[in-house]
Amino acid sequence: MKRRQFLTAGAGLAATAVAAPAIAQSAPEVKWRLTSSFPKSLDTIYGAAEVMAKYVAEATDNKFQIQVFAAGEIVPGLQAADAVTNATVEVCHTAPYYYIGKDPTFAFGTAVPFGLNARQQNAWMMHGGGLALMNEFYAKYNMIGFMGGNTGCQMGGWFRKEIKTVDDLKGLKMRIGGFAGQVLSKLGAVPQQIAGGDIYPALEKGTIDGAEWVGPYDDQKLGFNKVAPFYYYPGWWEGGALLKFLVNTAKWNELPKNYKAIFETAAHLADNDMQAKYDARNPTALIDLVRNGGAQLRAYPQEVMDACLKAANEVYAETNAKNPAFKKVHDSHMAFRNDGYLWWQIAEYTYDNFMIRTRQRG
Repeated sequence: MKRRQFLTAGAGLAATAVAAPAIAQSAPEVKWRLTSSFPKSLDTIYGAAEVMAKYVAEATDNKFQIQVFAAGEIVPGLQAADAVTNATVEVCHTAPYYYIGKDPTFAFGTAVPFGLNARQQNAWMMHGGGLALMNEFYAKYNMIGFMGGNTGCQMGGWFRKEIKTVDDLKGLKMRIGGFAGQVLSKLGAVPQQIAGGDIYPALEKGTIDGAEWVGPYDDQKLGFNKVAPFYYYPGWWEGGALLKFLVNTAKWNELPKNYKAIFETAAHLADNDMQAKYDARNPTALIDLVRNGGAQLRAYPQEVMDACLKAANEVYAETNAKNPAFKKVHDSHMAFRNDGYLWWQIAEYTYDNFMIRTRQRG
């Protein structure tokens, strides 16, 4: 009997020994590095990467760890996607429109002038074919993209002088990201591509005359009101600026299926969290900037808005004619926008407009 018990126990141990490697293989140790395009001081936009990494680690009992590095710690902020393409890092957190110098199609990964608002942007990406189109494009650069946050509609920038007419844009040196620089060029402005952490000194030294970044909460942290008091709205070039986690394709393919699901879920959580933070923090920041920070709030004149829209449509037509990849994404994006605003004007706009007027009446 004892011999039988020993053999039975031995069989149980053998079964355990066989099962253990299978369990271990399903939860391997994975360590990735993420380079951000943003400085740590911007807790909202930089913080999205930390939020994503935190939930990936917790969901895997720290088996899958992603170490987040601020802009400049591994590569400069505007080279984050290059580091992913070259497998210097496994993943980056960035605004894809920083890379329109490679191909203007990158702009649709973040925002384009007179494009989608934040909710429409997410809807197009998730359920309108946008993410699939962008990932087809990113594949040329050995990357796959995931939602990484949205700022909502941004402000229209800080300026040393007022913008009263279209002529005031002529010769204006402005820090502006993405495709919008090409639009403003048509109106005589001189766009500058400058990373977030370098904008203030450029404004302070007079290297540039104006700059756009995100909105009141981040802009206040960067102190733009101290060197350029005129604060314009809206940021017509970023109705809903989307950030992305861009992952090296080979590294992505190496992940177990459950790690892929965890990463994507954590990215979506970070995406929603960023938008909520901006919506919660921008109102009080704007009030403080105007009441205590010397900011002079201005709306872009209708003449300027109309001229910018006309210039944007000209740039789209020119780019569509010579870039089939751009045209493919552009046609999808703008069709979705047009249908989206057909619905928006019925429900969202009328409700919001009523509530705004009600607030103004006290």
